[in-house]
Amino acid sequence: MRVCLASTSPARLMLMRQAGIEPLTRAPQVDEEAVITAVEAAEGRMLPPDEHVLLLARRKAADVATAVAADGFDGIVVGGDSMFELDGEILGKPYTPDAARSRWQSMRGRTGILHSGHSVFRVTPGATPIEAHAVAAASVTFAADVTDAEIEAYVATGEPLLVAGAFTVDSLGGAFIERVEGDPSTVVGMSLSTVRRLARELGVEWTSLWNRPAS
Repeated sequence: MRVCLASTSPARLMLMRQAGIEPLTRAPQVDEEAVITAVEAAEGRMLPPDEHVLLLARRKAADVATAVAADGFDGIVVGGDSMFELDGEILGKPYTPDAARSRWQSMRGRTGILHSGHSVFRVTPGATPIEAHAVAAASVTFAADVTDAEIEAYVATGEPLLVAGAFTVDSLGGAFIERVEGDPSTVVGMSLSTVRRLARELGVEWTSLWNRPAS
């Protein structure tokens, strides 16, 4: 059974590989900002985080599923999207050192929630792709004693600039996180337990996806 990851995220690819899966990767052609703007304008409201990440995960997975189906792909397509919420405020990628520094100064000693949307399509040649989807969430508590010097050094690595919430749990940022409640892989970028459940809903057993040799 083949797996296509509808993402170019190194973190999601790493998770798949750690779980015994070497997926194909394909970048979805989705204008995320335009999608959210259009839906919110049509519905006259701002989407809450869980709906926001699920909408984008489904659009991205659907785009890639349509593309690979045209190539005769037989397997599953996995798409995801994540965002971090702290006290009701959505914290996306900070992009600049100043924004990341300010973010970390405000996050230390506090707890936020990482929302992760998941969409899995079963693509079979000659058939219409079928989909299952879900949202997972995990809370993240940051150490209260993170110093300004530590923040400065972390920001200088560039790691927090291009990740949701300005932190990682599986790399340099992990030392500054005291507790994660929920599936830890959710915080990395994709809940493996959720993807497993969605694959099963589509008639695909997780173990049939293992294709990496044991180390």
